[in-house]
Amino acid sequence: MAAPVDLELKKAFAELQGKMIDTQQKVKLADLQIEQLSRMKKHSNLTHAEITSLPDTTRMYEGAGRMFILQSKNEITNQLLEKQKTADEKIKELEQKKTYLERSVKDAEDNIREMLMSRRAQ
Repeated sequence: MAAPVDLELKKAFAELQGKMIDTQQKVKLADLQIEQLSRMKKHSNLTHAEITSLPDTTRMYEGAGRMFILQSKNEITNQLLEKQKTADEKIKELEQKKTYLERSVKDAEDNIREMLMSRRAQ
């Protein structure tokens, strides 16, 4: 009877190991994306702070590939604020996803611990 139990435990451990590796990769990816979005948000914030100190009549250009497009100060300000808002929303989503992934791995570990305890009790 020990052989089926060992095979069952071995299979559960293999599944847990695969799940943990996959989850760790997803968590690292989420961390990288959060870091990138935070940098983009900070860049937009600093640019916005610099632009607000300029007079409204200042000619401003937006870079688009290898050319520049003349834009009003209000349009550029709105674009920067929109970038910051979008980055905040994406960061929040990624942090929720990261929390969910970490919780799912912890649940899987707890399930295997319970399985081991029940096998030892028998």
